Amino acid sequence: MELDDASRHGFGRMGFGCKHYRRRCRIRAPCCNDVFHCRHCHNESTKDGHELDRHAVESVICLVCDTEQPVAQVCYNCGVCMGEYFCSACKFFDDDVRCRCCLLCFCWIWLTGNTSTAKIAASAGSCYSVSLRDKHCCIENSMKNNCPICYEYLFDSLRETSVLRCGHTMHLQCFHEMLKHDKFSCPICSMPIFDMDKFLRALDAEIEANMLHIDYMGKGWIVCNDCRDTTQVYARVAGHKCCHCQSHNTCRVAAPVLPA
Repeated sequence: MELDDASRHGFGRMGFGCKHYRRRCRIRAPCCNDVFHCRHCHNESTKDGHELDRHAVESVICLVCDTEQPVAQVCYNCGVCMGEYFCSACKFFDDDVRCRCCLLCFCWIWLTGNTSTAKIAASAGSCYSVSLRDKHCCIENSMKNNCPICYEYLFDSLRETSVLRCGHTMHLQCFHEMLKHDKFSCPICSMPIFDMDKFLRALDAEIEANMLHIDYMGKGWIVCNDCRDTTQVYARVAGHKCCHCQSHNTCRVAAPVLPA
Protein backbone atom coordinates (compact mmCIF):
# COMPACT_ATOMS: atom_id res chain seq x y z
CA MET A 1 0.00 0.00 0.00
CA GLU A 2 1.37 3.37 -0.99
CA LEU A 3 1.83 6.00 1.70
CA ASP A 4 0.44 9.48 1.33
CA ASP A 5 2.80 12.44 1.50
CA ALA A 6 2.22 13.08 5.22
CA SER A 7 2.76 9.43 6.18
CA ARG A 8 5.85 9.20 3.99
CA HIS A 9 7.26 12.39 5.52
CA GLY A 10 6.98 11.04 9.08
CA PHE A 11 7.88 7.41 8.32
CA GLY A 12 10.46 5.96 10.74
CA ARG A 13 10.55 8.99 13.03
CA MET A 14 12.53 8.26 16.23
CA GLY A 15 13.31 4.80 14.84
CA PHE A 16 16.79 5.56 13.57
CA GLY A 17 19.90 7.26 14.86
CA CYS A 18 22.66 6.81 17.39
CA LYS A 19 23.24 7.41 21.10
CA HIS A 20 23.67 11.11 20.41
CA TYR A 21 20.77 11.98 18.11
CA ARG A 22 17.63 10.45 16.65
CA ARG A 23 17.70 11.03 12.89
CA ARG A 24 16.89 9.23 9.64
CA CYS A 25 20.16 9.81 7.86
CA ARG A 26 23.88 9.38 8.16
CA ILE A 27 26.49 11.90 7.10
CA ARG A 28 29.55 11.46 4.92
CA ALA A 29 32.58 13.01 6.56
CA PRO A 30 34.46 15.15 4.01
CA CYS A 31 37.71 14.77 5.95
CA CYS A 32 37.98 10.98 5.67
CA ASN A 33 35.09 10.13 3.30
CA ASP A 34 33.64 7.64 5.80
CA VAL A 35 29.97 7.49 6.81
CA PHE A 36 28.78 8.13 10.38
CA HIS A 37 25.51 8.76 12.18
CA CYS A 38 26.74 12.13 13.48
CA ARG A 39 29.88 14.18 14.05
CA HIS A 40 30.21 12.87 17.61
CA CYS A 41 30.27 9.29 16.34
CA HIS A 42 33.00 10.39 13.92
CA ASN A 43 35.06 12.14 16.57
CA GLU A 44 34.83 9.16 18.94
CA SER A 45 36.01 6.70 16.29
CA THR A 46 39.01 8.52 14.83
CA LYS A 47 42.40 7.20 15.86
CA ASP A 48 44.39 10.30 14.93
CA GLY A 49 42.11 12.64 16.90
CA HIS A 50 40.91 14.74 13.97
CA GLU A 51 37.40 16.18 14.29
CA LEU A 52 34.60 16.64 11.79
CA ASP A 53 33.67 20.15 10.74
CA ARG A 54 29.87 19.93 10.63
CA HIS A 55 29.63 22.93 8.30
CA ALA A 56 31.74 21.13 5.68
CA VAL A 57 29.36 18.17 5.30
CA GLU A 58 28.01 18.06 1.73
CA SER A 59 26.19 14.73 1.45
CA VAL A 60 23.94 12.51 3.58
CA ILE A 61 22.60 8.97 3.22
CA CYS A 62 18.91 8.35 3.87
CA LEU A 63 18.53 5.44 6.32
CA VAL A 64 15.13 4.50 4.89
CA CYS A 65 16.04 4.06 1.21
CA ASP A 66 19.87 4.16 1.47
CA THR A 67 20.15 6.97 -1.09
CA GLU A 68 23.14 9.31 -0.91
CA GLN A 69 22.31 12.89 -1.79
CA PRO A 70 23.21 16.54 -1.10
CA VAL A 71 22.28 17.84 2.36
CA ALA A 72 18.56 18.52 2.62
CA GLN A 73 15.81 17.93 5.17
CA VAL A 74 13.68 15.65 2.95
CA CYS A 75 15.02 12.71 0.96
CA TYR A 76 14.47 13.39 -2.73
CA ASN A 77 14.11 9.66 -3.46
CA CYS A 78 11.58 8.39 -0.89
CA GLY A 79 10.19 11.65 0.51
CA VAL A 80 11.08 10.85 4.14
CA CYS A 81 11.95 13.72 6.44
CA MET A 82 15.45 12.91 7.66
CA GLY A 83 15.12 15.17 10.71
CA GLU A 84 12.10 16.96 12.17
CA TYR A 85 14.51 19.71 13.20
CA PHE A 86 16.95 20.67 10.48
CA CYS A 87 19.55 23.41 10.16
CA SER A 88 21.03 23.90 6.70
CA ALA A 89 23.92 25.98 8.07
CA CYS A 90 24.98 23.50 10.78
CA LYS A 91 24.06 20.47 8.62
CA PHE A 92 22.19 19.27 11.68
CA PHE A 93 19.28 16.78 11.83
CA ASP A 94 17.30 15.69 14.90
CA ASP A 95 13.98 13.86 15.23
CA ASP A 96 13.78 14.44 18.98
CA VAL A 97 12.14 17.84 18.85
CA ARG A 98 11.13 17.95 22.53
CA CYS A 99 13.96 20.40 23.12
CA ARG A 100 14.38 21.60 19.54
CA CYS A 101 10.91 22.31 18.16
CA CYS A 102 11.26 26.02 18.96
CA LEU A 103 14.87 26.47 17.92
CA LEU A 104 16.12 29.16 15.63
CA CYS A 105 19.63 28.71 14.38
CA PHE A 106 22.36 31.34 14.57
CA CYS A 107 19.95 33.86 16.13
CA TRP A 108 18.24 34.00 12.73
CA ILE A 109 15.76 36.71 12.02
CA TRP A 110 12.54 34.79 11.74
CA LEU A 111 10.93 36.40 8.72
CA THR A 112 8.53 33.67 7.72
CA GLY A 113 7.76 31.69 10.88
CA ASN A 114 9.44 28.62 9.40
CA THR A 115 13.01 27.57 10.16
CA SER A 116 13.41 26.05 6.69
CA THR A 117 12.89 29.45 5.04
CA ALA A 118 14.26 31.75 7.71
CA LYS A 119 16.81 34.27 6.53
CA ILE A 120 20.14 34.17 8.23
CA ALA A 121 21.64 36.81 10.46
CA ALA A 122 24.52 34.73 11.75
CA SER A 123 25.83 35.70 15.14
CA ALA A 124 25.72 33.38 18.12
CA GLY A 125 27.13 30.36 16.29
CA SER A 126 24.56 27.83 17.48
CA CYS A 127 20.87 27.06 17.87
CA TYR A 128 18.89 29.19 20.29
CA SER A 129 15.28 28.97 21.39
CA VAL A 130 13.03 31.49 19.65
CA SER A 131 11.70 32.39 23.11
CA LEU A 132 15.01 34.25 23.57
CA ARG A 133 14.37 36.50 20.59
CA ASP A 134 14.48 40.15 21.74
CA LYS A 135 15.25 38.94 25.28
CA HIS A 136 19.03 38.68 25.18
CA CYS A 137 22.00 40.53 23.80
CA CYS A 138 23.38 38.64 20.83
CA ILE A 139 27.12 38.03 21.20
CA GLU A 140 28.98 36.79 18.16
CA ASN A 141 30.12 33.17 18.50
CA SER A 142 29.01 33.08 22.14
CA MET A 143 28.61 29.29 21.94
CA LYS A 144 32.12 28.81 20.60
CA ASN A 145 33.61 29.30 24.05
CA ASN A 146 34.12 27.26 27.19
CA CYS A 147 31.48 27.19 29.89
CA PRO A 148 32.70 29.76 32.46
CA ILE A 149 31.93 27.33 35.31
CA CYS A 150 33.17 23.90 34.17
CA TYR A 151 35.26 25.04 31.16
CA GLU A 152 33.82 22.44 28.78
CA TYR A 153 33.66 23.65 25.16
CA LEU A 154 29.99 24.56 24.71
CA PHE A 155 29.69 24.10 20.96
CA ASP A 156 30.62 20.40 21.20
CA SER A 157 28.81 19.75 24.46
CA LEU A 158 25.70 17.54 24.54
CA ARG A 159 24.48 19.07 27.80
CA GLU A 160 21.68 21.64 27.81
CA THR A 161 22.85 25.25 27.64
CA SER A 162 21.49 28.39 29.27
CA VAL A 163 21.70 31.81 27.61
CA LEU A 164 21.93 34.71 30.04
CA ARG A 165 20.34 38.13 29.51
CA CYS A 166 23.75 39.56 28.68
CA GLY A 167 24.20 37.02 25.87
CA HIS A 168 26.88 34.88 27.50
CA THR A 169 26.27 31.14 27.74
CA MET A 170 26.90 28.31 30.19
CA HIS A 171 25.58 24.85 30.91
CA LEU A 172 22.12 24.86 32.50
CA GLN A 173 23.36 22.54 35.23
CA CYS A 174 26.26 24.91 35.96
CA PHE A 175 23.81 27.81 36.01
CA HIS A 176 21.73 26.11 38.70
CA GLU A 177 24.86 25.29 40.72
CA MET A 178 25.86 28.94 40.55
CA LEU A 179 22.48 30.01 41.94
CA LYS A 180 22.88 27.59 44.85
CA HIS A 181 25.95 29.59 45.85
CA ASP A 182 24.01 32.89 45.75
CA LYS A 183 25.72 34.13 42.61
CA PHE A 184 23.26 36.23 40.61
CA SER A 185 25.52 37.89 38.06
CA CYS A 186 27.24 36.68 34.92
CA PRO A 187 30.67 35.22 35.77
CA ILE A 188 32.09 36.79 32.60
CA CYS A 189 30.75 40.36 32.53
CA SER A 190 29.11 40.68 36.01
CA MET A 191 25.78 41.86 34.59
CA PRO A 192 22.72 40.64 36.56
CA ILE A 193 21.09 37.45 35.35
CA PHE A 194 17.64 38.42 36.68
CA ASP A 195 15.54 41.55 36.90
CA MET A 196 16.86 43.09 40.12
CA ASP A 197 14.55 46.15 40.31
CA LYS A 198 12.60 44.93 43.35
CA PHE A 199 15.78 44.11 45.25
CA LEU A 200 17.39 47.43 44.32
CA ARG A 201 14.37 49.40 45.52
CA ALA A 202 14.58 47.63 48.88
CA LEU A 203 18.31 48.34 49.03
CA ASP A 204 17.69 52.04 48.29
CA ALA A 205 15.21 52.23 51.18
CA GLU A 206 17.63 50.55 53.58
CA ILE A 207 20.48 52.84 52.59
CA GLU A 208 18.29 55.91 52.94
CA ALA A 209 17.22 54.84 56.43
CA ASN A 210 20.74 54.17 57.66
CA MET A 211 22.80 56.74 55.76
CA LEU A 212 25.41 58.69 57.68
CA HIS A 213 25.52 62.45 57.53
CA ILE A 214 27.25 63.57 54.37
CA ASP A 215 29.97 65.38 56.36
CA TYR A 216 31.23 62.02 57.65
CA MET A 217 31.41 60.37 54.25
CA GLY A 218 34.39 60.31 51.93
CA LYS A 219 34.28 59.89 48.17
CA GLY A 220 35.45 57.06 45.99
CA TRP A 221 35.35 55.87 42.40
CA ILE A 222 33.17 53.03 41.18
CA VAL A 223 32.60 51.29 37.87
CA CYS A 224 29.11 50.12 36.93
CA ASN A 225 28.82 46.56 35.65
CA ASP A 226 25.57 47.43 33.83
CA CYS A 227 26.41 50.57 31.85
CA ARG A 228 30.24 50.42 32.24
CA ASP A 229 30.35 54.05 33.34
CA THR A 230 32.89 55.18 35.95
CA THR A 231 31.64 57.70 38.48
CA GLN A 232 32.66 59.24 41.78
CA VAL A 233 30.26 58.64 44.66
CA TYR A 234 30.11 59.00 48.42
CA ALA A 235 31.76 55.95 49.96
CA ARG A 236 29.62 53.52 51.92
CA VAL A 237 30.12 50.03 53.25
CA ALA A 238 27.71 48.75 50.58
CA GLY A 239 25.20 50.02 48.05
CA HIS A 240 27.24 52.28 45.80
CA LYS A 241 24.81 53.53 43.17
CA CYS A 242 25.87 54.42 39.65
CA CYS A 243 25.13 58.07 38.95
CA HIS A 244 24.47 57.31 35.31
CA CYS A 245 21.99 54.38 35.29
CA GLN A 246 21.09 54.24 39.00
CA SER A 247 22.22 50.62 39.29
CA HIS A 248 23.79 49.17 42.44
CA ASN A 249 25.67 46.56 40.41
CA THR A 250 28.97 48.35 40.91
CA CYS A 251 32.43 47.77 42.28
CA ARG A 252 35.07 50.08 43.67
CA VAL A 253 38.01 50.96 41.46
CA ALA A 254 39.80 53.26 43.87
CA ALA A 255 40.01 53.58 47.63
CA PRO A 256 37.73 56.21 49.20
CA VAL A 257 39.42 59.55 49.79
CA LEU A 258 38.67 60.74 53.32
CA PRO A 259 38.05 64.49 53.87
CA ALA A 260 41.03 66.44 55.25
